[in-house]
Amino acid sequence: MGEVSHDVLTAGGPGSDASSWPGWRGRGREWELIARLLRAARASRGGVLLVEGPPGVGKSRMLDVAARTALRRGFRTARGFADVLTQMMPLAPLLSALGEPGRSPPTGMDTGLPGATDQRLSLLADLHEPLETMVAHGPVLVTLDDLHWADPMTLLALRSLTRDFSSSPLVWMLARTSGGGDVARVDRLFQVLEGDGATRVVLTALDERAVTEVVTDVLGAVPEPDVLALAEITDATPFPLVDLLTKIKSEGGFRISDGRARMVSTLPPAQEVTRRRLEELSAPTRRLLQVAAVLGRSLPVKDLAEMLGESTGELLPMLEEATAAGIIDCTGRELAFRHDLLWEAVTATLPPAVRRALHQEAGEMLLGRGGSAVPAAAHLIRSAGRGDARALLGLDRAAREVLRSSPHTAADLARRALDLTEPTDPDWFGRAATAVDALTTTGRLSEAAGLTRSALARAPSAQEPRLRCALAYIMLLSGRPADALAEAENVLAQEDIPDDLGGIAEWTVFWGLISLNDLRKGRPRAEAVLADRDRHSDAAVVGALLLRARCAMVDGRVADSFEHLHEALRIAGGGAVEAIQRPYARLLLSLNHRCVYQFEAADMAIQTAQEEIETLGVTVLAAQPALFRARVRLATGRFDDAEAEAQAAMAIADDMGTQGFIRLGLSILAYVAVRRGDIDAATQHIRRYRCQPGTSGMLFGSAWEGWVEAVVAEAQGDLGRAVEILEPTYTDAEGQRWTLLTVPLSAACMTRLALATGNRPYAQSIVDTADHLERTNPSYPVLATVAAHARGLLHRDPADLAFAAVNHPQTWARASAAEDLGALLTTTPDAPRARERAIEGLDQALDGYLRIGALRDAARVRARLRAMGVRRRHWAQPQRQAFGWDSLSETERAVAELIAQGLTNRQAAARMFLSPHTVSTHLRRIFAKLDIASRAELARICAEKKQWRPGGDAEGPGT
Repeated sequence: MGEVSHDVLTAGGPGSDASSWPGWRGRGREWELIARLLRAARASRGGVLLVEGPPGVGKSRMLDVAARTALRRGFRTARGFADVLTQMMPLAPLLSALGEPGRSPPTGMDTGLPGATDQRLSLLADLHEPLETMVAHGPVLVTLDDLHWADPMTLLALRSLTRDFSSSPLVWMLARTSGGGDVARVDRLFQVLEGDGATRVVLTALDERAVTEVVTDVLGAVPEPDVLALAEITDATPFPLVDLLTKIKSEGGFRISDGRARMVSTLPPAQEVTRRRLEELSAPTRRLLQVAAVLGRSLPVKDLAEMLGESTGELLPMLEEATAAGIIDCTGRELAFRHDLLWEAVTATLPPAVRRALHQEAGEMLLGRGGSAVPAAAHLIRSAGRGDARALLGLDRAAREVLRSSPHTAADLARRALDLTEPTDPDWFGRAATAVDALTTTGRLSEAAGLTRSALARAPSAQEPRLRCALAYIMLLSGRPADALAEAENVLAQEDIPDDLGGIAEWTVFWGLISLNDLRKGRPRAEAVLADRDRHSDAAVVGALLLRARCAMVDGRVADSFEHLHEALRIAGGGAVEAIQRPYARLLLSLNHRCVYQFEAADMAIQTAQEEIETLGVTVLAAQPALFRARVRLATGRFDDAEAEAQAAMAIADDMGTQGFIRLGLSILAYVAVRRGDIDAATQHIRRYRCQPGTSGMLFGSAWEGWVEAVVAEAQGDLGRAVEILEPTYTDAEGQRWTLLTVPLSAACMTRLALATGNRPYAQSIVDTADHLERTNPSYPVLATVAAHARGLLHRDPADLAFAAVNHPQTWARASAAEDLGALLTTTPDAPRARERAIEGLDQALDGYLRIGALRDAARVRARLRAMGVRRRHWAQPQRQAFGWDSLSETERAVAELIAQGLTNRQAAARMFLSPHTVSTHLRRIFAKLDIASRAELARICAEKKQWRPGGDAEGPGT
């Protein structure tokens, strides 16, 4: 006991019930961790403790005592656990812990086509409210046990919730049994949480020294391993262990020789002890326990009564006997076996055939009640045989019910149903469609494609168009637009296809052509659809308008592109289009606004798209708003904010199974790293980027992604490689116009790169394109500034460079033009005031670079100034500090102020047009920079800053 912290002992921890805890002498570190987390939560800080170990090591006891300790300290507690028979029920452990057990999941009966609603985002949002309500009243401890049996949606929710509540007074204790249940998914969760700062405790066998002392004292002999294993049954608590040893000894269960004690039975200790306990019970009670074991480790009393055909009152004597024997407990509204080992041992007493029959009865009982088929699914999976029509219909119902709330579960159910379906069964195709839909939604695209092709090989002609539409969508998500285009064309080549499928196929064709940048083929197709709209669906018209908008941008006609997008949005808002088209069009609109530096309008379009994605359930695009915001933040020179948005987007993509979107996030991080001068980090990001699934262009970013690779190559000193990467842009007029419009700063940088490598024709082509964009878009003056910068470099014209250095709306671009002006003037000493003007230009560049944290560029300018005999000290510039209040970016300060006012992450996100993930990312950075770990400390700091500064406004460096 001496190793357990004094804080725990005096707070009602293990030491408050010392008679039950001598076996925990060796658990001092674990209790210190729990004590530390509880102390932190009292100070408004959150935390996560991961507990795992083999069966019988006492993890459940650890959670129980931690909960009792927390209650004594004034915590609110929420306790739940997973069960092998509830792992088909989305969020069952969390809903039970939060007081909503048995809540039916949302249903989704739509088909496996683009636009099918995925409700995971809304379900995750719904979980925030009860947790926010709890933490608003003080510290909270949430314990979830047996997560090795948790459903996929619960694991996804924990990844999100622990991140979003990391700065709240909320402590999570998450426990699993090593090697049990869905090992891969739970391993992944624990690894992610550890990466986010969670502490993992791996419990080994209980304190063997203490157990050995107790057993030796009772038996008068040194125990062998099989005797020591009896400690698993009692969690090494002394009195139950002594009682158990005495009982087995009196029955002759030990063989003692040569001063050592061994078990007589060859059965595992848990099964042997449970067998003995069961033999001592009456026959009705043994029967009750066996039926209860089939219903799960925890079970409603009414289910047990119905299975046994008796009233609850008639069960009371048997329940009392089983409780007195220490086999079951009553926990709230349900019965529960006291330990996994007891439950498993009782289950093992049933012959397999009897167990299957009981599962079948349980499944039919639950189906017969009507309502959700999900509770019956676990029993049906364990009892159904091939061709079992009733069981298959039940599995079908369950799969459809959870298709939109837990597609991982739906995929498992549908695949199991397919395995049990005869090849000639006409329902095979419906089950295959459900499985394809679920697999697609969860990002298991190769499985989805393989199953779709298997279905196509045996499908009647009437089924083929729908399957090909599904396959085309899978190919788009896989980053294979050419294959998607081919499948959609196959659909359109058939006669008498349903109107809805025709519209989907046509829209897929347009999306594929946009992704491939194949405007030569796309232009006439779009014009044909728009010239005869009555013959085409709204989905096809919207697709044609999106492609026409892309063509207009490639042609350099920005105003026309805006017009086409607004028309597409008008039709999508009131027409019969697929859900995915509405946020897609809105995101493209934000891209146009960003291209002409209308940043507020871009943010508004992104926010609307995010709301549509969440409302319509278009989870496949869930990461895109943060990615688009990251590009806007880059365009405004706010690198910290761009990095936070990119990281949030990558986390969302990883959570939702859309790993292809991680590519763009990594390219953004690489670009930020280059600007900051961290070339090694940029190189690592590019290396990871190249390993990601998908192809360049699938995320509206082909020009951007190529550009970033070239920037990294240039930063590494390989100018030839940079030119090689950009050669398709240098030599293609359409590609040049698209790149110069959609990639900020590319005109000047590509001109400079071409001149540096002695390729003046390439530089001339860029300047010609920039001039063309200026002439054809007089309503967008930023394009004149961009053209002036490129011309000034090509023709060595100080006037053009000075114009760009003054008029460009972006800080980095102004600094870049000022640097180019200063560099030019240093080589023209005969110009009036050449040296003085050169130093002024370089000082302007240095100031601009430092303001946005472009350290690599600032270092280059310092080197230019030193070459002129001018030294500028690092500290003399308004450079942001690494720590403290002055280290916070503008956005971080805004987040800090809102959180200090008591807003939740979601409320702050809505106020600032961010995602909750992004707010969480900013908070973690704020806490690190301020060296704090709670909202209360943040509120104190913000209050102090307001008191110190006139008017109460927090000031910060410009960005």
